Amino acid sequence: MKTEVRNILESVRDGSVSVDDALAALKAQPFEDIGYAKVDLHRRIRQGAPEVIYGAGKTAQQISGITDTMLRNGQSRILITRLSPENHEIIKNSYDIKYDPLSKTAVIGDIPPADGIGKIVVATGGTSDIPVAEEAAITSEVHGNEVLRLYDIGVAGIHRLMAHRDDIMGASVIIAVAGMEGALASVVGGLADCPVIAVPTSVGYGASFGGLSALLSMLNSCASGVSVVNIDNGFGAGYLAGMINHMEAKK
Repeated sequence: MKTEVRNILESVRDGSVSVDDALAALKAQPFEDIGYAKVDLHRRIRQGAPEVIYGAGKTAQQISGITDTMLRNGQSRILITRLSPENHEIIKNSYDIKYDPLSKTAVIGDIPPADGIGKIVVATGGTSDIPVAEEAAITSEVHGNEVLRLYDIGVAGIHRLMAHRDDIMGASVIIAVAGMEGALASVVGGLADCPVIAVPTSVGYGASFGGLSALLSMLNSCASGVSVVNIDNGFGAGYLAGMINHMEAKK
């Protein structure tokens, strides 16, 4: 993934940015302390993507304060995850915000055009897994990826999954989201020639232990190329998929 530092240096090389302006950009304060948060202003420079706001546990005033700091420092696109409907109602009149109540994900600014090397497929075992899947899909889109959603294609009716075999085999990264026994990740991993990111969800009856059963099944997958993120962590899966989909050979 191209980092902000590389973009700055390439701009100096081609003459569109002066050396002094580039130096000023690199020396800018790496974070801003606003009392209850230290907003990371250099994350885009270090990692290629800016800081994301985790909304759970924060008040609307705290979220607004962090958002204002980011906007004031030139971050034009902000992703907020786990934003409660109550806090969205409070802050929605202050920003150009797009809110998905299903995944509780919000975006301030425009979704960028896709510039990844391929397509990210987000697949779910069932309809109940869609909130977590949407968090993953929106996260991937905000970070410049084309996303194909394949929902409710779990192994209880495996013909549904096989109907999308071409989409699965043509993906550059697949996010497999499933609760219950979490078998979707292994089946998809046995079909695809790309990395599969498995997301266990807390969907299931009592013996699923809030997603622990799916987590252990995915960790024990016999399919090669399957990695696993935490229970219900759609954001982590979407972010990682976006990084993979923007990988470049390092010389």
